[in-house]
Amino acid sequence: MANTIVSLISLVLFCITATQGRKTLQANNEGQTLSPFNSDGMCKTMVETQGYACEEHKVTTEDGYILSLQRMPVGRSGKKADKPPVLLQHGLFIDAITWLFNSPNESLGFILVDSGYDVWLSNTRGTKYSSGHKSLSPNDKAYWDWSWDELTRYDLPAFVQYVYNHTGQTMHYAGHSLGTLMALAAFSQGQVLNMLRSAALLSPIAHMNQITSQLTKVAADTFLADDLYWLGLREIIPNGDVAAKFVEGICHNLQLNCSDLMTLFTGPNCCVNSSKIDVYLDHGPQPTATKNLIHLSQMIRTGIIAKYDYGDQGQNMQHYGQPTPPPYDMTKISNEFPLFLSYGGQDMLSDVRDVQVLLSDLKDHDGNKLVVLLKKDYAHVDFVLGVNAKQMVYDPMIDFFKQN
Repeated sequence: MANTIVSLISLVLFCITATQGRKTLQANNEGQTLSPFNSDGMCKTMVETQGYACEEHKVTTEDGYILSLQRMPVGRSGKKADKPPVLLQHGLFIDAITWLFNSPNESLGFILVDSGYDVWLSNTRGTKYSSGHKSLSPNDKAYWDWSWDELTRYDLPAFVQYVYNHTGQTMHYAGHSLGTLMALAAFSQGQVLNMLRSAALLSPIAHMNQITSQLTKVAADTFLADDLYWLGLREIIPNGDVAAKFVEGICHNLQLNCSDLMTLFTGPNCCVNSSKIDVYLDHGPQPTATKNLIHLSQMIRTGIIAKYDYGDQGQNMQHYGQPTPPPYDMTKISNEFPLFLSYGGQDMLSDVRDVQVLLSDLKDHDGNKLVVLLKKDYAHVDFVLGVNAKQMVYDPMIDFFKQN
């Protein structure tokens, strides 16, 4: 039971995950299409088992990371997609399996392809199917020298450009949690908008200093107080001693009952089938860089959406040409770009008050181009694992896609 509880931390924000002994993907040329029957790929393990066609694709980022994409071009009926592409981007500590967890009638990836969309599932650097690099191995410390800055600057544009080049069409985008932060940061700098039709942001993450989870706030402070220590650790095994002691120490100091860690971190999810957690644990929690967690911790403490702060004016000058990290200004997002935002009243990570600050940033957005959907009973994980998410969120989102 204890190992299961610790593993569940990987669903949420502030525990470092790791996988040891995994095979490093061999470097592939950009644009190479892998066999849809690759026994090691997500297609074989998660999509074809449900009776759907699937393709494995690879794309290389400008900084050398080799990332995987899965494509679902045909619905369960066998009818080829007749609607535009949709790119789905997962959040932290997970990969594209997040869109395939539940049954085909409940999972967004399957729902979209059965609705006629050409579905593309992206996997960010460091995750199981995106652990390749042109010159580095995950065993190299340099491999993990990144935060969500690089996911925004390199991974997201690489995915979008690849789908655009491969299909010749502009696409819709849907992201959850960290996948929304990547998009918002990119949009604020005018990136990728020319290749997108619209974006749906589920549990949007931007401003983060009003989150209500006491456990998360203390975890963030701990990471910042001991950032040099954490940076010395490339990865931590989620059910290993370091992760367990880290969380147990916080629970002890706060005198919290940590028997339900997912609720303490994400909020009380109303509609998750608990049996699906076993599917997640079987798949394995996905790694991220320690630097990424420190960056997110900086956002929680300061309330500022900015590039990674090296904690030293000299280093910041070296990286940015100024003593403080440049901000990502959400007010710079094009007022004409269609946005669908859905957030939960019980969400402790995408807190209602923080989302309201984001909506204030978007106050000048064209009213016909912005749809906001609050689900009062939803917490963070309900948006991807909720058994009723199709009716509550996905159907309105698909209507939004049809209008754009």
